[in-house]
Amino acid sequence: MTQHIAELKQGLAQLALELTEPQLDLLERYLALLVKWNQTYNLTAIRQEERMVSYHLLDSLSLVPHLQGGSRMLDVGSGGGMPGIPTAIARPDLQVVLLDSNHKKTTFLRQVVLELGLPNVQVMTDRVEAYQPEQKFDRITSRAFSELSEFVKLTRHLMAEGGQYVAMKGVYPYEEIALLPQGVAVSEVLPVTVPGLDAERHLVRMVLQ
Repeated sequence: MTQHIAELKQGLAQLALELTEPQLDLLERYLALLVKWNQTYNLTAIRQEERMVSYHLLDSLSLVPHLQGGSRMLDVGSGGGMPGIPTAIARPDLQVVLLDSNHKKTTFLRQVVLELGLPNVQVMTDRVEAYQPEQKFDRITSRAFSELSEFVKLTRHLMAEGGQYVAMKGVYPYEEIALLPQGVAVSEVLPVTVPGLDAERHLVRMVLQ
């Protein structure tokens, strides 16, 4: 796995993210668990370990520089833990909740949290519209969960006052933005370059008005 660490370090430098050796070790161990469990749990369509570094780790970590502030983050439809697990490793000060309705996936996520010892991560098995946490979130994110209007509609009850959506998208989502309901404002759409990934990526910041 050492070649993955080299690729990861190079990618982090390009993202201007500084992580400690223990954090890099956690990311490497997460990758190993993802590869192992993916054989039976079908967590990701990406099978090649070497492609997972850019497609999953670096793609998830590209979110981190854009999470200034915030103390509680919800990762909706977390699946195999992207972007929530890498974000939680990079930002141990951030309380991260991973939400998914698929029991197999949340079983994997709980195992990751247990094996890596991530005190700032909580895993919930629930449908997003039914989820009622004790405390709301000041950051809500998702990666390939749904279209923006559906994403906002399903999570509106989970957003704290003054909170912010940071949705991870591929190409610039012109049509999805046009279909956003009233009361939702797009504050910015940021093009993001993910090291080792030859594909368009954008982060969409939205607030409730």
